[in-house]
Amino acid sequence: MPHSVIEHAVQIPPLGLSGDLIVPEKATGIILFAHGSGSGRHSTRNRYVAGVLQDGGFGTLLLDLLTAAEEQVDLRTRHLRFDIGLLAGRLIEASEWLQRESSTRGLLTGYFGASTGGGIALVAAAEQPLMIHAVVSRGGRPDLAGPALPKVKASTLLIVGGDDYEVIRLNRDALAKMRCEKHFSIVPGATHLFEEPGALEQVSEIALNWFKQHLKRGGAELEPDHELG
Repeated sequence: MPHSVIEHAVQIPPLGLSGDLIVPEKATGIILFAHGSGSGRHSTRNRYVAGVLQDGGFGTLLLDLLTAAEEQVDLRTRHLRFDIGLLAGRLIEASEWLQRESSTRGLLTGYFGASTGGGIALVAAAEQPLMIHAVVSRGGRPDLAGPALPKVKASTLLIVGGDDYEVIRLNRDALAKMRCEKHFSIVPGATHLFEEPGALEQVSEIALNWFKQHLKRGGAELEPDHELG
């Protein structure tokens, strides 16, 4: 992690959702994380990706999209974790809050979504075409964004494991419905959770390169060693 950062626990209004905000010195953008079903801001995989993004000069906000009380209910019913519209609304509220915060105000904003969080991020991005500039989905379910897919304006990268066959199909179908700048990247030999040696590292580097391209004013060309399949 860069040696000079702003790091603190935050409460996102109006519900007081819990989040961990880290902003490196001279950050070039801020990435909000949308976690998969049943997960939250303590996800080890997303925290690993967040660390790579921080080292690359980006601020990150990992937050719980459910309140503590809602999480207890969801443990029994398992229905809130699939309420894409509700959770996308929470992500939008967090995005708006970041634009009011002194440490992140004015930073270009992107989303990183995992599993169902990919669908959540795309729905939220479609609702904020002027605020959200880039989306990366890891093993995501963009199909859950449904009618929002053609409305997304943010440059979108879908990353899927090469052995995650059903999710590959769902991502290809969703990609065909999108009208924004878009790329589809397959990590060979990886399964849904990218638990194979080196798989999550590949995801993190590809995501970092995507955000470097799209969350810098004026942009930059994609580095040749990260061509996307």
